[in-house]
Amino acid sequence: MVLLSLNLDTSASVILTISIMLFIAFLLTRITKRFKLPNVTAYLFAGILIGPHVLNLIPASVISGMEFLTDLALALIAFGVGRYLKLDALRANSIQTVIITLFESLLAGAAVTLIMFLGFKIPLPLALMLGAIASATAPTSTLMTIRDYRAKGPFVNVTLQVIALDNVLALIAFSVVAAVIQATVGGGQVEAAVIILPVVLNLFTIALGVGFGFLLNRLINDKRTSDNRLLLSVAAISALAGICAAFGVSPLLACMALGTAYINLSGNTELFDQVSGFAPVILTMFFVLSGMRLDVPALAGAGVIGVSYFLVRIVGKFAGAYLGAGLSGASREVKQYLGMALIPQAGVSIGLAILGQRLLPADMGSLLSTIVLSSAVLYEIVGPASAKAALHMAGAIPKEEKKREEPLSEAKLLTVSHS
Repeated sequence: MVLLSLNLDTSASVILTISIMLFIAFLLTRITKRFKLPNVTAYLFAGILIGPHVLNLIPASVISGMEFLTDLALALIAFGVGRYLKLDALRANSIQTVIITLFESLLAGAAVTLIMFLGFKIPLPLALMLGAIASATAPTSTLMTIRDYRAKGPFVNVTLQVIALDNVLALIAFSVVAAVIQATVGGGQVEAAVIILPVVLNLFTIALGVGFGFLLNRLINDKRTSDNRLLLSVAAISALAGICAAFGVSPLLACMALGTAYINLSGNTELFDQVSGFAPVILTMFFVLSGMRLDVPALAGAGVIGVSYFLVRIVGKFAGAYLGAGLSGASREVKQYLGMALIPQAGVSIGLAILGQRLLPADMGSLLSTIVLSSAVLYEIVGPASAKAALHMAGAIPKEEKKREEPLSEAKLLTVSHS
């Protein structure tokens, strides 16, 4: 049953689709809230519910026409991640943070790739893509837990820096894997020009992102109203994402560079808060759309693979964080508990899965999105609890501190003491 199968013009269908997506997403959050599950879980289930495999409320033509939401949502996510790459904060623990990030990110990615390829005999391009995606960590669950419990101290600082850097590493790994896949899928050979061109394009868009950061810093000043600041920032993010789409590259690295350049030039976190206030509607539609794209019948066949991906990534994160912290001389708390704070995986991984689906053949692309989307639900269920446990055992939550009705603002979160 396609609800919008009436003789409606395109604009009416799209407008009604947006209304259905947002309304169903809201209704399901009322259910997930009772089970203390994150909203992302509700959004994914909303997409599955109204998608082609369950109620089939939305025409396939409308779903395919909303592809732009993916790039815009990824651009907003990446811009937000950029705020946590402040150079002065990174310098304090630069070598230690880099070592930990390399170990936890690369070990998780390598473990997933090897298990998928050798254990489940899935095609190498798909295994490489899963490995690149496995290295990413979703910052939202951990950040929300830090804010709710007013956690602070060295453990919190290292956690935030590692999460930000491992997303950078994940995006770089994904870009390299994507270039190799574009060169080899279909029986072709890896040619230097085919790999170098995407790398050059990504470097160009990163430089462009830095340039946009300089421009945004010049345009936004105390004389601008709050509304105009938001308009300028969203315009810059959208323009950068559009340029990336025109060149056929992901907007992730470029928009992260934009956010990084702006925060280091201006030190202004209020703009990021404004963009965060604008983003929820776009991100909600993105996650619902991702749920609609999920190949539900494929879940049965991918069940064992999906669970294995879920567990192997967790083991890789734990082992990598433990080894990296030990080699870098990190504190006992970081060594033992950081891995627990790196479990969540949703926004960036889902976006990368959708991008990867475009590059892979249809059957591999469908399996990729099925594995990542289904495991994202599991990660979002256990992620907040594991982040809370990590903060508690690391002593980052004051003993007298209980969950407050008013969480700590992100502006204050960024100024937590390094002592």
